[in-house]
Amino acid sequence: MADCIFCQIVRGEIPSYKIYEDKEFLAFLDIFPKTEGHALVIPKTHYPWVWDYPQTGKYFEVVTKIAKHLKKISGQDVRALIY
Repeated sequence: MADCIFCQIVRGEIPSYKIYEDKEFLAFLDIFPKTEGHALVIPKTHYPWVWDYPQTGKYFEVVTKIAKHLKKISGQDVRALIY
């Protein structure tokens, strides 16, 4: 979808502070964070809702990898930060 803000971020048309990227997913810091390190993890292919992504296990593997890394570098328990 051409006008989707997340698709524009994936294409590099809107700047973002990337914290993770692979061939299927992109994670970047939220511009209006609720807490320090608040990040969004999105599939690079457009889906109306993240739960529409057909391989949710892969998605949550990436989310877990990022959460564990944030916990390691911040010393905080990031479980409270994921919602």
